[in-house]
Amino acid sequence: MSKTINQVIVQGERWFPAETTFSDEMNHLWGDWYCDSEVGKLQAVLMHRPGKEIEGITAENFSEFRFRAPINPERARAQQDVLAEIYRGHGVKVYYIDGQRTDRPNAMFMRDLMFMTPEGAIVCRPAIPSRRGEEKAVARTLASLGVPIIKTINGNGYFEGASAMWINRETVVIGTGSRTNESGAQQVEAELRNIGVKNIVRTQIPYGSIHLDGYMNMVDTKKLVIFPWHVTYDCAKQLIDLGIELIELTDIQELKLGMSMNFVALEPGKVVMPSNNPETKQLLESHDVEVIEIEIDEIMNGWGAVHCMTAFLKRAPCH
Repeated sequence: MSKTINQVIVQGERWFPAETTFSDEMNHLWGDWYCDSEVGKLQAVLMHRPGKEIEGITAENFSEFRFRAPINPERARAQQDVLAEIYRGHGVKVYYIDGQRTDRPNAMFMRDLMFMTPEGAIVCRPAIPSRRGEEKAVARTLASLGVPIIKTINGNGYFEGASAMWINRETVVIGTGSRTNESGAQQVEAELRNIGVKNIVRTQIPYGSIHLDGYMNMVDTKKLVIFPWHVTYDCAKQLIDLGIELIELTDIQELKLGMSMNFVALEPGKVVMPSNNPETKQLLESHDVEVIEIEIDEIMNGWGAVHCMTAFLKRAPCH
């Protein structure tokens, strides 16, 4: 018996770790999930179909929920369903959140709740109390799908997914403001650097916006639409130096009320965006961007649109 024990101990001491990287094993051990851009061909998304949580938002109480107007639940669901069908029609797998809270009317705005990377998801911590707790259902759903969670924002940090934006595999913009503080930004930056992101463009999100997608959004691998009066010089200069063309959207009526920049790229140079924004559509088309319009005005009563409702799970790599 003693000899057997010694043999086991000796054998145990001779075990060596595998030196393969997490990304090398990810597809085999976890699944085919990936995102390193805002424009690579979209292949899988995570959404929350509006449920009971948006019922009962009336003319008397909508401002309490940070909505801009009352919302018709059935019409809102129908509009999101059309968006989901557009995604499916372009080969995108649409997954839905399981078991979301019924007292969080902003839960349909999924972009705020996670940020996808080449090695898995960062689960966010919303800034405002009325949204805290939504992330629990997101984490549970990601786990059930087999999507690795590489970070959950903790401590005194708060960070929302729309406060970060991929430019390319080595470059991410991170903004701090009312929805992301320095602690949250540092936690995200540390994780991104750990998986090979070399360029972190830090910028301040101005008082007039809450997320980056309120004033910048990628439409192609080298094309970024911006609202020029909200982009800092330092941020713009770094992006220009990286070879990014800045397309200036100056129609503030369409930007703010029409949410014309709240679009999602289906692939490089092709976006789905809120309808009734003719100036923005013309601007994009003049820069060789194909535009698919969708009626989303009921959803917009919650101060969000196409981009806000869409969390990326998989995009084809951009090179």
